[in-house]
Amino acid sequence: MGRPHLLVLLAAVCFGTTGTAQALGPDASPLTVGAARIAVGAVLLLAVARVVRARRPPVGWALAVTALGVAGYQLCFFAAVKDTGVAVGTVAALGSAPAIAGALAWLLDRRPPGRAWAGATALAAAGVAALALGGADAEVSAPGVLLAVGAGASYAVFTVGSKRLLDGGGATEAVMAWAFGLGAVLLLPVLVLGDLGWAGSADGAAMALWLGAVPTALAYLLFARGLRELRAGEAATLTLAEPVTATLLGATVLDERPGALAVAGIVLVLAGLAVLARGEPRDRRADVPAAEGPLPA
Repeated sequence: MGRPHLLVLLAAVCFGTTGTAQALGPDASPLTVGAARIAVGAVLLLAVARVVRARRPPVGWALAVTALGVAGYQLCFFAAVKDTGVAVGTVAALGSAPAIAGALAWLLDRRPPGRAWAGATALAAAGVAALALGGADAEVSAPGVLLAVGAGASYAVFTVGSKRLLDGGGATEAVMAWAFGLGAVLLLPVLVLGDLGWAGSADGAAMALWLGAVPTALAYLLFARGLRELRAGEAATLTLAEPVTATLLGATVLDERPGALAVAGIVLVLAGLAVLARGEPRDRRADVPAAEGPLPA
């Protein structure tokens, strides 16, 4: 497994701390928590970009859709979880993102994903399903599932848009800073209209700071550095390590006890990641950019 894969996996570990941080924090609306997370993360990312003097990425459709992906994921995912439950919402969102990202990259770049990606995605998505559905007892809501797929599509759009900006020469820090900065602006109405009383407490402020610093600012910088050298679909598949991290943290920190199906899900996700790593040499040859260079952002 190469350095880019490890960077994205480390990002997924950071992503996986989100649920535990929220569980340990005060009772708060998931929508306002998500919007506050993006706002804090955007401030930190903009500060990093300023310190390293990263040049602003070109303004265009790629930056716009990347920011829309940031905002859309927060709104769709939390609405889906509220409507159809954490388990079903999670499996539909995380399970659909790699397939949609691979399809979008195929459509834009006219390069089909490799067989290793397809096999890894199938294994990892099955693992996420086992993790999420192992403790599910709620009824499935069709509108909720559609919202969750919308979250998966938003994450895929974010990944493909970020990849296009990075391939166009954008600095990692600047691409993430501007994407999340614009995403925070789009989510501003949620903060203005929502109840932010929880943020005034010490626990609330600590939760917002952690969510903005670790699973947002740090995680997405790591993700972008790995994404620069990976396919969009491949990177999205690697982030399926997130629910594994969340499950393990739930067991060790929150004293949750995953059942046999959840353990099987962890094994399937890890098997998928192993398939992706073993398929690296063949797939990386297929990733050589075309002679005409990256498309304009």
